[in-house]
Amino acid sequence: MSKLRYLNLILGDQLDAKSLLFEDFNHQSDRLWMAEVTAESTDYLSSKQRTVLFLSAMRHFAEQLKSDNYPLLYWSLSDKHNRFYDALSATLKLDSFEKIRCVLPGDVRVINELQQCARDFNIEIEWLADQHFISEKGEFKAWLADRKQPRMEYWYRELRKSRQILIEDDEPVGGQWNFDKDNRKSFGKTGPSKMPEPLLFEADNITRQVILDMEKYLPDLYGNIEQFNWPVTRQQASAALKDFIQHRLKHFGDYQDAMWTDEPWLYHSRLSTCLNLKLLSPKEVIAATEQAYRDKHIPLNAAEGFIRQILGWREYVRGLYWSYRDDWLKMNALNARRNLPALYWDAGTDMTCLHQSVKQVLDHGYGHHIQRLMVTGLFALLWGVKPKAIHEWYLAMYVDAVAWVEIPNTLGMSQYADGGIVGSKPYIASGAYINRMSNYCQSCPFDPKQASGDNACPITTLYWHFVDRHQDLLSKNPRLGMQVKNWYNKSQDEQQAISQRAEYLFRNLP
Repeated sequence: MSKLRYLNLILGDQLDAKSLLFEDFNHQSDRLWMAEVTAESTDYLSSKQRTVLFLSAMRHFAEQLKSDNYPLLYWSLSDKHNRFYDALSATLKLDSFEKIRCVLPGDVRVINELQQCARDFNIEIEWLADQHFISEKGEFKAWLADRKQPRMEYWYRELRKSRQILIEDDEPVGGQWNFDKDNRKSFGKTGPSKMPEPLLFEADNITRQVILDMEKYLPDLYGNIEQFNWPVTRQQASAALKDFIQHRLKHFGDYQDAMWTDEPWLYHSRLSTCLNLKLLSPKEVIAATEQAYRDKHIPLNAAEGFIRQILGWREYVRGLYWSYRDDWLKMNALNARRNLPALYWDAGTDMTCLHQSVKQVLDHGYGHHIQRLMVTGLFALLWGVKPKAIHEWYLAMYVDAVAWVEIPNTLGMSQYADGGIVGSKPYIASGAYINRMSNYCQSCPFDPKQASGDNACPITTLYWHFVDRHQDLLSKNPRLGMQVKNWYNKSQDEQQAISQRAEYLFRNLP
């Protein structure tokens, strides 16, 4: 049996027709390879929404490859391979190749699994650079080497300057780098004005078959699939980008931190899935946003705020993931030991903010960044959930979750398990913050102003309990030291009542 040249692996978050795999592809001697494996939804939990998104996008991409006459080996759920190792082994037993090639996966666990299979079959595996980012290989590492403490803001400025994004005469457009202070408005008592619904995509025959296959081969996944409307093709992703820029980006900056009952989308883009599956490139999203500003279609605070999410946070957390790739899941700086409350799996709680935020994750696989950081993440932080447990929930339940972006955001930004690598402080707040940024508290039986008693907001109670038990850490932080002083300004009776209420919650919340 003569050897073929390259077996080119395409993973579910690498649906990029312009990746390095295609640069010197030979249709006679090379093969493309894709695999649906059950362990990626069971051993490493994935919700119904997330699983359908990945598999549908993969099958649509495979159809495009076939129509372009690429030789493709595709293993589907019906082939019943549990792991990537199993599917790759089955392929290598059928055909002989000189080399395996794969764009660098976004999860070090997958790298190790594929590498082990290659070793077992005595075949070389070559990792190709992922060109779907702004920063290039080694660039973040070189930047990080010159700093005692990494901070996103300075990495963001570095990329702005070097790529000339929102830059004029070597200075930031508008005379400042960051318009964050302008991007924290709430909707007030009247709520969001009538806005166009985002472009939703009806499930086609391929997606409907994915849902049937999931129900057959993966029947016990969490979440709901009554509605599925995510973009799953390059064409749909491009349409979603155009729709966002035309209809919602104008107000994104002002209200990006705001929340409202039964409004999951608001002015947010719904583009993170397209970016993370590689259906859209960050360069084209940033260019389209900047052009909309130059054309005076959107204000500067909206353009800068949205670009900062992509050029700033997205690039920053990717760099940090690879910098600490072997350490993340061991981190637990706050010594958090509690199990994840059951409400995260069924939204079964009287707390309106948590019920709303978790329910929309179950229904859509989605929550915007403040719902993640300052509702679901905040409660887990205050509760003292084991970092690995909340990480596994985020990775499983959010449709845009891939390890490289989810792990630093969850363990670092949200849970402070890294002790301050990602951010400079734990992101803690009482119920007053949620009351200010949403209308959730208006329909909640708990009072965000109360920290003790039967009507006390659990988040407010747990906030002060967190301040008390972590006062040594917080008192050394210039941004949080005042909260420790505020704790000591409370009477001993009030402190005791808060502590008793917190212990009641720990005993009685499932």
